[in-house]
Amino acid sequence: MQLQVSRFESLGDEFHTRLHPTPLPTPHWVGWSGEAAATLGLPTEPPPDDELLQRLSGNRIADSVTPIASVYSGHQFGHWAGQLGDGRALLLGEHAASGLEVQLKGAGRTPYSRGGDGRAVLRSSIREFLCSEAMHALGIPTTRALCVTGSPAPVRREEVETAAVVTRLAPSFIRFGHFEHFSHNGRHAELRRLADFVIDNFYPEYRQADGNPYAGLLAAVTRRSAELVAQWQAVGFCHGVLNTDNMSILGLTLDYGPFQFLDGFDPGHVCNHSDSSGRYAYARQPNIVYWNLFCLGQALLPLLDDSQQALDALEPYKALFPAALQRRMNAKLGLDDPRTGDAELTEDLLQLLARERTDYTIFWRRLSLAQAASEADAGQAGQGAAVRPLTPHWQPVRDLFLQPEAFDDWWARWRQRLQLPADAGASAGSDSQAGQRMLRANPRVVLRNHLGEVAIRQAQAGDPSALQRLQAALASPYDERSDSADLADFPPDWAAAISISCSS
Repeated sequence: MQLQVSRFESLGDEFHTRLHPTPLPTPHWVGWSGEAAATLGLPTEPPPDDELLQRLSGNRIADSVTPIASVYSGHQFGHWAGQLGDGRALLLGEHAASGLEVQLKGAGRTPYSRGGDGRAVLRSSIREFLCSEAMHALGIPTTRALCVTGSPAPVRREEVETAAVVTRLAPSFIRFGHFEHFSHNGRHAELRRLADFVIDNFYPEYRQADGNPYAGLLAAVTRRSAELVAQWQAVGFCHGVLNTDNMSILGLTLDYGPFQFLDGFDPGHVCNHSDSSGRYAYARQPNIVYWNLFCLGQALLPLLDDSQQALDALEPYKALFPAALQRRMNAKLGLDDPRTGDAELTEDLLQLLARERTDYTIFWRRLSLAQAASEADAGQAGQGAAVRPLTPHWQPVRDLFLQPEAFDDWWARWRQRLQLPADAGASAGSDSQAGQRMLRANPRVVLRNHLGEVAIRQAQAGDPSALQRLQAALASPYDERSDSADLADFPPDWAAAISISCSS
C-alpha cells in the first residue's frame, strides 16, 4: 500500500501535530473488508506477510510519510466544548491512486486526547468496521473501514477490555468542528485557508461560480447533509452522537459510536445511554443536523458578505430534507411518480408503526415481498386480478400488527395509490414493477445491535466466524440469502437490554 503525504498536511502546522502511533503489542487480524481493500489495490484477503499487519496496527511507519493528528473544536450535546481534536486517530497519509486518506483509530495518545488513553477497544472497533461497510452497501455516504487489528493489550473502560485499531478511509476527515475551531479563536486567515482547501479539492465548482464561494460551500454542505439525514431516517438509522465535531464537511456518515438501527419503530428512541436528555433521538436527527449546519454557518461568517448570506445558504434545508425523505419513502412504497397525498400516506403508516412498535426493517421487507409476489400472481392470472389483504401473500405483513384492521385500512389506500393512472390518458392498473423497486429500497438485513453483539462476543473469544458471516450478509443487504435467514429475523428478548454509550 503506497501512501503519500496527504493534501491536508499542506495546510500547515496550525492544523495538526506530527507524531508516531503507540505500538500495539502482538497484533492480529480481526476483520478485513475485501471491497475496501480493492480500492487501495490490496488483496481481498489479509496479506499473509507481517508487514501490512504491523503498519495498520501502528507498529511500523512508511518512510514516505509522518502520521498526523488534526485539531478541531465543536459543540457537544448542544454546548460549546472548546478545543477537541484527533484524540486517538492518526492520519497515515493519502493513497495516491484513489485519493483516499488512510487513518488509524485507536493508535494511542495525541496532544488532543484530553487525558484519555488514545486507544479503542475491540468492541467499538468491530461495530465501526461492520457499520461503515454496511452503510456503504446500503448506498449511504460514509467513511469506509479497511480492517480491524486486535491485541491482548488491556484497556479500561467500564471494565477492562482488549485494544484494537480500525483503519478508516475517506476522501477527507474534515469536520464542521475544524471550521469552528479557527473561527471561534479569531484565526480568520487559517479559516480562509481551510475553506479554500475544501473548495479547491472537493467543491471546485464554487470557485468559478458567481457570488461568494464560501456561501456556495455552505449551500453545498447543506444539500449533502439534508440528503444524508434523509437516508438515515428512511433506513431507521440512529447516529447517537450528532455533535458538530462528528459532522463531515463532505456529507459522509462519520464516527460510529453508540449508533443503532431501529428494531421496533419508535420515533423517540435514544440509542446512546449517555444522552440523558434525548437530544439525539431518532426523530430529532433532522433538526439537529440543521442546528449543526447553523453552527457551521456561524463559523463561516468571517468569510461571508453578511449574516443574511449564511441564512440564505441554510434556508433550503427546510425544503430539501422533507423532499429527500419523501423520495426515499416513496421508493420504499414502490411509488415512482410523486403525487399530492404521498406525504400523508407515509405519515399515517409511520404513526401506525409507532403505535404498535412494529419491527421497522421486517415490516418493510415483508411488504416488499408481498407486493412482488402479488405482482407475480397478477402476471400469471392477468392484470386486474383481485388482490385482497387476506390473501396468503399479505398475511405475514398483517401478522406484525396487534390490530391488523388498522393496517388493512392503510393497505387499501396504498393499493389504490399504486393503481392510480399517472395522467388522465393513462390506463389504470397496478404497476407491475412496484414490488421489485421496493425490494431494492428495503433491505432484508441491517446491523442490529444484537447481531453486532454476537459477533463481538465470539471475536473476543478468538472466533471470527460470526463476524465474517455477518459481514458477508451486510455486504448484500437487499439479496434473499438462504444461508443467513436468522440474521434477518426478529431480535431476541435480550437485545432490548443492550446498552451503548460514548465510551469506546
